[in-house]
Amino acid sequence: MNEYDAGSIPAHQRPSGVSDATVEALGALSKALETTERARGHLYEFHQLTGSADFELDRAVRLLREAGHTGWADRVEREIVGRNVIPGHWTFQIVEAYNATYYEPFKDVEAEARGKLADGVDHLFEAELKEKRRTGGHPDHTAS
Repeated sequence: MNEYDAGSIPAHQRPSGVSDATVEALGALSKALETTERARGHLYEFHQLTGSADFELDRAVRLLREAGHTGWADRVEREIVGRNVIPGHWTFQIVEAYNATYYEPFKDVEAEARGKLADGVDHLFEAELKEKRRTGGHPDHTAS
């Protein structure tokens, strides 16, 4: 039992033989994955915002026609509505490619590293940080 086990949640206790360096490395790997999760969320936001903009173009085309600007309405409809955001791809395809070629492999490597190096225990670094920073006996600083 290490110095941070006292009072901590058993599911987050450091397995025997896991070094400080390993806990720190797995914490960095976990933080990188969490940052990737945020990036992925922004990618979904990009996907949804771009789709919303594309649907709003229908309104713009209608309003341009109603205002007598048929040429502009035709141009927006022909050149922008439904356009690929990068050659050959709509945003959903970018999301799918990101998930398949980066996000899923990243998640798999992080989980496998945690499994092999720390018996699968998640958030060891953070759990130990919590133990270091909590005030013993304070009702709002309990371990669980």
